[in-house]
Amino acid sequence: VKLIVTSPPYNIGKSYEKRRTIDDYLEQQRQIIGYCVEKLHPHGSICWQVGNFVQKNSIIPLDVLLHPIFSSFKLTLRNRIIWHFEHGLHCSRRFSGRYETIIWYTKSDTYTFNLDNVRMPQKYPGKKYFKGPKAGQYSCHPLGKNPGDLWIIPNVKHNHVEKTIHPCQFPVELIERLVLAFTDLGDWVLDPFIGVGTTAIAALLHGRKAIGAEIVKDYVDIAKERIKLAIASLIRSLA
Repeated sequence: VKLIVTSPPYNIGKSYEKRRTIDDYLEQQRQIIGYCVEKLHPHGSICWQVGNFVQKNSIIPLDVLLHPIFSSFKLTLRNRIIWHFEHGLHCSRRFSGRYETIIWYTKSDTYTFNLDNVRMPQKYPGKKYFKGPKAGQYSCHPLGKNPGDLWIIPNVKHNHVEKTIHPCQFPVELIERLVLAFTDLGDWVLDPFIGVGTTAIAALLHGRKAIGAEIVKDYVDIAKERIKLAIASLIRSLA
């Protein structure tokens, strides 16, 4: 597969996970990451979206703990993307967490990266060079700017249009950017913790193929229904 993207359990005792010792949790992650690497296309990417593990009121960034595992499989870290959102739990003894991270790894140096697919509007689209050999020419890329490694995208909370019963659902928009940047039309996208199907929806809406795994039957049922609705909406838009 060209892209593997997921948000695994954080080992914090959510309804869909069994809390483990941190060593057992990391061993489980190592096994799953190993299976994923075996299935990854030589030009493919792995994106692991994680937050913090909390133990005795102390936070441990999971991307820091997971990085040695990815490195052991000879993967190269390309970006540590910060996903910023404005809503979440309110803390009383530390600042409330309002970001998570996406760690992006590739299997080789010849990886798929379609920057033009995800460019954003320029802050000053009419800016031009005022001196030198390019004086008078536009100084910015005509398709927009590189979105950078800080992404401000609303998370899925109770009043979000995409909200389901899943307690930690991520938005389609977040995964769409990864799909568009790291895959081409017709490529396979895999999510080993697919939950309620967000990754599949993001992939299918953009002409990719999707596959995933999930052990909670209620989530599988919701994912199938959401995928059907997304495909129906896509067909209507193309009619």
